[in-house]
This record gives sequence, C-alpha cells and structure tokens, in this order.
Amino acid sequence: MSTISLRPLIPADVEILAHLANNKKIWDGVRDHFPFPYTLDDARDFIDRKAEEVPAYTFAIINQEEKLCGVISLVPQEDVYRRTAEIGYWIGEPFWGQGLATQAISLMTRYGFDELQLEWIFAAVFDFNLASMRALEKNGYAKEGIFRKAVIKNGQVYDEHRYAKLKTD
Repeated sequence: MSTISLRPLIPADVEILAHLANNKKIWDGVRDHFPFPYTLDDARDFIDRKAEEVPAYTFAIINQEEKLCGVISLVPQEDVYRRTAEIGYWIGEPFWGQGLATQAISLMTRYGFDELQLEWIFAAVFDFNLASMRALEKNGYAKEGIFRKAVIKNGQVYDEHRYAKLKTD
C-alpha cells in the first residue's frame, strides 16, 4: 500500500522545494542542469515551467503528512522514440531511507504506461547511486547496460547504469 501520492507542483511549494533541493547531496545525484545552489527563484521558475506541461509529466511527491518530499518526472522522447520516456526523481534528504522513491517510481511508471500510453520507460543512474538502482529494481526495471565512463559529475568520470521497463513487463 502506497504511503505517498503524486500531484502537480503548486506555487505554495516554492519554499519547501527550494529548501529541499538546495542540497549538495541531491545535486550530486542529478544532472548538472539542476541548479546548485537552488534558490527560491529557481523553484518559482521550475514550478511555472511545469505548470505549462500538457499532459503533465512532472509531479510533487507527497508523503502521508501531506508534505512535499521530492519530485518525479517523465521526460518524453521524440521522433522514433515518441512512445518512450526517461524517468527522473529525487527525494529530499530528510525523507531518505523511507522507501518513498520506490513508491513514487511505481506510481509514475503506472501513470506513464496507463495514461501516457508509453511502451518503454528508462532511467540513467550514476554508478555510485545504489539506492536509486535498488528502487528501480524493486519496481521491475531491468539493467539493460552500463555506459562505461559516460558521465562527468563533480569533475569525476563515472559509469552510467541504464535501467528500463517495458509496458508488457
């Protein structure tokens, strides 16, 4: 049974979003286009941009206490990959170790397959992010390959582990 829910980001989320996202440990696990430091203006801009998505691809992760504890999104691909999306997510540090990413991945994967009619959802994970790998595996995502020395983060070169799930899995 899920103890979280997903909902669109709203203007009232600005302060908590900025507070949770302004964390070097979060930034270390995401792509460099994610700002750090993460300011109130970054949070406002992000929420404004995501409000324009039709259909919605980005959601706040809300825990049982109705608190925003992270963000999850699907990034739709184009052209011959138009029935494919990349899943991305982060959980605020105060909420780590509670299984929230696993639950959010489950809800978002179902949404992608059922509502968006996707056929394939994939995730790209830095080789040091074992918690993310476990959360994907718990949701039936299979490791499809390792892109050796494919990413640079904090001046270091890392492998990228590519996970994916088919609608028919």
